[in-house]
This record gives sequence, structure tokens and C-alpha cells, in this order.
Amino acid sequence: MVNVLIIGATQGTGRELAAAYLRDGANVVVTGREAERAETVAAELTVEVAETAATVAGHPPAVANGDGPPRQGVITGLALDLSRPETVAAALAPVGRVDRLVLVGMVRDRNTLAGFDITTASQLAVTKVVGYTAVIAALAERLAPNAAVLLFGGGAKDYPYPGSTTLTAVNAAVTGMVRTLSIELAPVRVNAIHPGPIGDSPFWQSRPELADTLAQFRSKTLTGELGRMADIVDACRFLLENRLANGIDLPVDGGHP
Repeated sequence: MVNVLIIGATQGTGRELAAAYLRDGANVVVTGREAERAETVAAELTVEVAETAATVAGHPPAVANGDGPPRQGVITGLALDLSRPETVAAALAPVGRVDRLVLVGMVRDRNTLAGFDITTASQLAVTKVVGYTAVIAALAERLAPNAAVLLFGGGAKDYPYPGSTTLTAVNAAVTGMVRTLSIELAPVRVNAIHPGPIGDSPFWQSRPELADTLAQFRSKTLTGELGRMADIVDACRFLLENRLANGIDLPVDGGHP
């Protein structure tokens, strides 16, 4: 049984990736800043995945409520706050062997020099650089020899915009982390994915006032398309499951001139 841990999986792509592994029969742990939220998402995914499986198999919905064959995988929720890296090791104490580790969690920061907010910039830097590394350090002895680690960066690494200075720098730091961690953790594989804007993510869907901004991002891609969460999940699965994928920083953004 594959054990998957996804840090920051209570919404968006992290949640969709958790659902994909649960459908495959993996044991999945999802984390969020608050235990209640993480546990709620785990319960929701348990029902959603079971109902989908029941529908595909042609069973009535009762199968999703425990009246059919037992599910192969189990999903649980766990509280973990990447912005407080000193608490990470204790938060991960209940976690056993890990075969796939994904670090998705982040905080958003659009911070121009004219109104530079040191607090939010520091929180972003700590969350992704120190927090991600703290998770991997805490779990290093629990990573299976054939495990894979996936870090989330972002398109701002290569395509900055006004207000992205901290985000661009932090996502570029993810590239450095991949280089060092893939050597230090070998034979465990370490990769990073750098998505562009994801059109159907909750962040963009809940902000109709940003529709013009999203349209501008779309117009700058060579494909004229924005990514979907399903596209990013597919790319994640490649980096996590292909045994020769190692030390890779993969942009998934439709391409740019």
C-alpha cells in the first residue's frame, strides 16, 4: 500500500491530487493549518471518491456509505502550519512511512516596493523555504528508499510582475532546494513543479473581479489556454511516479514566447 502525504491539501490542486491517489487505493494524509478543516476535507474526499467508484461500478449510492466492498485506501486529516516551522516535527509525529511527499501549501503575497509589507513577505519566505525544508528534514528517516518528493514553486519564478518580488525569489529558491535535496536524499527522488495560473482553481473562481487579470495571463501563453487542476495533477503524477524523474523543475504553463 502506497502512503501519500500532501502538505497543504485542503483546497485546489492539493485536494484534487489527494483525490486521485485515494481513487488509486493509496493511504493519504492531507494537512491544513487547522485540524478541523483538514479532517473535514478528508471526510469529504472519502465520500466523494466512494460515490464516484460506486457510480463507475454501477452500484447504487449505498455503496458509498459502507454497504459495499471495503475501500482500499484511507484518508486522514492532520493540522500543520508551514509558517511555524518550529512546530512541524511535532505535528508530523503521527505519520509513519512515506512513499510520496507533496508540498503544496503556500501563502499569497503581492507586495510592491511602494508599500512593502515585511510581515507578509517574511511569512511567504518562511512558509515555502524554511517550512518545506523543515517537513522534509522531519520525515527524512521515514521516507521509503523508492520515495518521491514534490515541491510546488510557481510561474512567477520565470515571469515576474509588479508586486511579485518576494514570490519570484521564493519560487526561484525552490529550484535550489531541488538541486540540494535530490543529492542529500538520494536515492529518494526530488522534483518541483511550477504551474502558471490555474483557471479553475478556487482562488480564481472565487474572485470574478480578477477575470481581466486571468485573461491577460491567458493571452500571453503560446497555447492561448490556462491550466486546469486536472492538468497539474497529471503533471504531478508523472514527477512522482516516473522512476527516472529526478532533479527536475517542470514548468506547466502553456509556454511563453
